[in-house]
Amino acid sequence: MRRGLAPVLENAQIIRVEQRRENLRFPFPDRFAERLEGQRVTDVARRAKFLLVHLEDGLVLIGHLGMSGSFRIEEGGDDFSPDAFTHERSKSAAHDHVVFYLSRQDGRPARVIYNDPRRFGFMLFADGAAINEHPSLSGLGVEPTGNSLDGEVLSTLFAGKKTPLKAALLDQRLIAGLGNIYVCEALWRAGLSPKRAAGTIATAKGKATVRSTRLAENVRAVIAEAIAAGGSSLRDHVQTDGSLGYFQHSFSVYDREGEPCPRKECRGTIMRIVQSGRSTYYCPSCQR
Repeated sequence: MRRGLAPVLENAQIIRVEQRRENLRFPFPDRFAERLEGQRVTDVARRAKFLLVHLEDGLVLIGHLGMSGSFRIEEGGDDFSPDAFTHERSKSAAHDHVVFYLSRQDGRPARVIYNDPRRFGFMLFADGAAINEHPSLSGLGVEPTGNSLDGEVLSTLFAGKKTPLKAALLDQRLIAGLGNIYVCEALWRAGLSPKRAAGTIATAKGKATVRSTRLAENVRAVIAEAIAAGGSSLRDHVQTDGSLGYFQHSFSVYDREGEPCPRKECRGTIMRIVQSGRSTYYCPSCQR
């Protein structure tokens, strides 16, 4: 979503904001539209699952999509056209809760529309100089992208923990932004059971092992591939241009209960269990 919005939002001026309701998951900040209008967007960033829109006066708009939120972009009065492989998402005006009217550097007008049928998303303001101290961001762990997550980091985070490995990976206080789908996929790639104690991938002194190094590498790889593919389009999630994320077509275990394990040397069958109220898909034969 950040990659889709950045080319339109960055360096554009927000001419007008049309706020069509008083709240989403939470109430909108006071004077929401007024504080945005006239501002120029200096950067579009991301932290975990939060979108961070930096403005020229130092204000940051924090956005979260919730379960069904999405942005769509209109230029010249036309929506970005979905291709032949997309599924229809909500474009009902009843679910268009915020409309940002933009003036881009090249003079072309554009609109960015936030649509959210379930209204689990939200938008908040933060001081850019203290962005990491904001309550939504202050307790977040290391990012799962780039080289900041490696075997040493995972081992330090998980050392001595008896909680199941999957639960530890989903703990946003430890690793920020990992979701259920990608954890299932990374664990399968690494050949690790979601039920094993998290601390068993580290040494007794919290040092890296073959397991922690392999898991970190596969977490980074799964996330990178998913971003490049445009995300995983399940139910409501589509990209800003309307097109479907393609990573779901690469799932090895997620939502494949009862199917043969795709690992060539394995004759196991994908199982589904429930951990902390979430579905876990894994192969009990090759994930140990």
